[in-house]
Amino acid sequence: MSSPSSKAQEARVAVAVRLREMRLDAGITGRELAVRCGWGESKSSRIEHARTPPSDADIRAWCAACGAPEQADDLIAANRQADSMYVQWKRLQRTGLRRLQESSVPLYEQTRQFHVYCSNVIPGFFQTPGYAAALLTSIARFRGTPDDVSDAVNARMRRSHVVREGDHQFAVLVEESVLRYRIGGPEVMAAQLGRLLSVMVLPSISLGVIPFTAPRQAWPLETFTVFDRQRVHVETLSAAIKETQPSDVALYLKALGNLKQVAVYGAEARSLITAAIDAVD
Repeated sequence: MSSPSSKAQEARVAVAVRLREMRLDAGITGRELAVRCGWGESKSSRIEHARTPPSDADIRAWCAACGAPEQADDLIAANRQADSMYVQWKRLQRTGLRRLQESSVPLYEQTRQFHVYCSNVIPGFFQTPGYAAALLTSIARFRGTPDDVSDAVNARMRRSHVVREGDHQFAVLVEESVLRYRIGGPEVMAAQLGRLLSVMVLPSISLGVIPFTAPRQAWPLETFTVFDRQRVHVETLSAAIKETQPSDVALYLKALGNLKQVAVYGAEARSLITAAIDAVD
């Protein structure tokens, strides 16, 4: 299976190939197309070879120059999809962290079934303000983003209303290590783990913990969320990855199924959370 970044590049190449074929079908050279579009010939070449991603306006100009304006909307949609498959955090966070929290609200509100796996931190919609502040502060410092942590925390808390409002179901798996990683001080961690105990009793939430000692059928993976079994968001150090191809979504759901087999729930999960609280200094 190719990496998400390479698949994103493949999608960009597919758009470039369609544009080149359109030019050839129109029977015009790259130079003539450039003249019709009002830009340099080198730009046409860069677009055709997927070295420069075209803008919406570029695509509309290209289609018009080739006498196929009706194809513009479809190509623009494909180009946008390719552009959103693999987005570096530095691009998403360049204006700060608040806007990033707010941008996902519509998706959260529209989603009915969340399937979540976390191997590094508590899921965002279960976080307390203190835990979120400690986590987002470390992210802002590491990324060198504008300091809007307070606003970002408030936005994350507002986004979390989906946990208690609306028709949403959450199937969440966390590694036991997530309960032990110290994000913030002892009081912050104790409060956060207490929040987990309170939300796991909600009828809309299934919370499983994968113990340290569980016989692994699947290795620890990057944190990811599946939205209504239709799209997956994966978080890596460098980028946010979106998967929408059905076979890829199915792969993540299969991994969740394997992980679920070694997770504990109910009283056993509460026991692991309680033990983590007791271990907080």
